[in-house]
Amino acid sequence: MSETSKVAPHSLEGAEIATRRRIKNSMATLAMACAFLMAATPLLLMSLTVVVKGIGVVVSADWWSQPIPGDVGRVDLAGNTTMCDLGFGDPATCAGQGGITTTVKGMQPAIVGTLLTVVGASMLAVPLGVMGAVYLNEYGKSGRIARTVRFMTEVMVGVPSVVMGVFIYSIWVVKFGTAGKSAFAASLALACLMLPIIVRSTEEMLRLVPDSLREASAALGTRTWLTTIKVVVPAAIAGIVSGCLLAVARAAGETAPVVFTIGFVTTTNWSFSGQNTTLSAQIYSQLQNGGNVATQLAWGSAVTLVLIVLVLTLSARFVTRRFALG
Repeated sequence: MSETSKVAPHSLEGAEIATRRRIKNSMATLAMACAFLMAATPLLLMSLTVVVKGIGVVVSADWWSQPIPGDVGRVDLAGNTTMCDLGFGDPATCAGQGGITTTVKGMQPAIVGTLLTVVGASMLAVPLGVMGAVYLNEYGKSGRIARTVRFMTEVMVGVPSVVMGVFIYSIWVVKFGTAGKSAFAASLALACLMLPIIVRSTEEMLRLVPDSLREASAALGTRTWLTTIKVVVPAAIAGIVSGCLLAVARAAGETAPVVFTIGFVTTTNWSFSGQNTTLSAQIYSQLQNGGNVATQLAWGSAVTLVLIVLVLTLSARFVTRRFALG
């Protein structure tokens, strides 16, 4: 073949692309970049504000090991609202200052309570949610019961979280009185909040599993339940774990269900029974107290809660990538 008979490859750049198309492409790219900046700027500003205002108390070892100050309101009303009163100021600077000094400056009870409620809610919601999604996708499919359950799940996803708290309060706390307020009651409320999220996310992950895998397993004579356990669920496990951890991260930051069901204490309670507290409940409580000291405690609780949610989110990403590569 001669040199002149060769056809030059078409280029997607330069003059062959109409000027109008290049302008539209540039405008669309610029619009998407602006939209991203508009969405990211408030998030970055909020995160920066929380970290700047609360990091000063979180870096102290006492924050993670000491009970919550019980005299915050009295200290604030007395006018001693400096960092020295909170116990986080420089010793040399605070040595000459008088007034009340708050030596107990931790948030361990709220941290322990948050972990207890999240673990309890996960133990209740994750197995039920995954099994419910397996039934809907693998057995119920388009049946009447499956359609009803799927519809109710979609409705529950949009229900405000405070409704979950009122529901558990009415059937549990009212029945047992003060003794009904506990980490277990808060776990029930958070489990009600997590359950529809886990069901919907798990069902979507199961739908992404190719039917060819199910057909290949059935061709070997494997029963449906064994195919589900050995083939379908392992193929979707990365998305299932990620969805469950994201549901847990959301539940960890809920305030309204917890306020109705857990109570408020200033000492550490490692049990699911008896009144307890969480970081989100402490943020609400300390801001209700008012004053600089209580505000610092609230900001510190917010930073700690953000760190816990960040760890859970990163864990979800790590598990998802690990299972995807494996």
